[in-house]
Amino acid sequence: MGFRGPEARVLAGFALVVCATALAAQPFDSREALAQGGQPTFRTGTEIVSLGVTVSDKRANFLTDLTRDDLEVFEDGKKQTIEYFARGDADSGPELHIGLLFDTSGSMDADIKLSRSAAVKFLNTLSDAKDITLVDFDTEVRVAKYGQLDFPRLVERIRSRKPSGFTAMYDALGVYLDSAAEAQGRKILVLFTDGGDTRSTIRFGDVLTLVRASDVTVYAVGFLENQPSSVRAEQRLRLTQLSTESGGEAFFPYAMKQIEEAYDKILTQIRAQYSVGYVSTNTATDGSWRKVEIKVRRPDSRDLRVQSRKGYFAPYRK
Repeated sequence: MGFRGPEARVLAGFALVVCATALAAQPFDSREALAQGGQPTFRTGTEIVSLGVTVSDKRANFLTDLTRDDLEVFEDGKKQTIEYFARGDADSGPELHIGLLFDTSGSMDADIKLSRSAAVKFLNTLSDAKDITLVDFDTEVRVAKYGQLDFPRLVERIRSRKPSGFTAMYDALGVYLDSAAEAQGRKILVLFTDGGDTRSTIRFGDVLTLVRASDVTVYAVGFLENQPSSVRAEQRLRLTQLSTESGGEAFFPYAMKQIEEAYDKILTQIRAQYSVGYVSTNTATDGSWRKVEIKVRRPDSRDLRVQSRKGYFAPYRK
């Protein structure tokens, strides 16, 4: 489902500013793009609301044995009928698309070695992903898409970037979300950054709107140890907001051990994530925000934690 309504206007305004300031957001190299596969997807002739859902117990263990009948979806308080259901570890599930936002700005100088190692180790475990989109950014934003066979080139690109310049993190996130809007399947974005932004043409509130409008699950790995104490709390809060609004999570490690624990948890969540789709009973095309709530139909449901995006913007047509 592409961007429509308020989020589309945000993105349109963002695109105009990008063009006006000549931001270097390079289009995908056709040689690096993969041909579209024939896997089952959410898409039909009807607008389907797609959700990534994870459920964990009070010990933080993820439940991987749920069925369609164990979940209920409510939109603005009204129960919906689940039309599509798949487990993240199922071979017949939707294709997995991975995005990586990699901060190479000057403020990452003290953390770039740790960030590089973390990114490469994480990507090396995702052999089942159809493709990986790398968005590395400083003053400029650069985008490239890689298939699994191109993994060595992806690693080379990550390792070759030297930290310099300002930080256009919100612009980079906007560019990625725009490129991912029409992709079919599950979309997971991992953001490696210190959380600061000193250059973007798009504001935080607007990029948060785009995150809320997308069906991308965002995980942030924030390197705050070497950030000034005066900005650390705000950067932590913003990375947490970007993640939780999408149904993801933010992590703030300070050593490789904590990073490995973070992406072990991210990988576990990816494998435990259910793909759920439904056709809304609300047929209005007014672009309004619709709140979505997922409930688990089990005796121990009060002890369970459900992670998913909080809602979506309805289709918009004049």
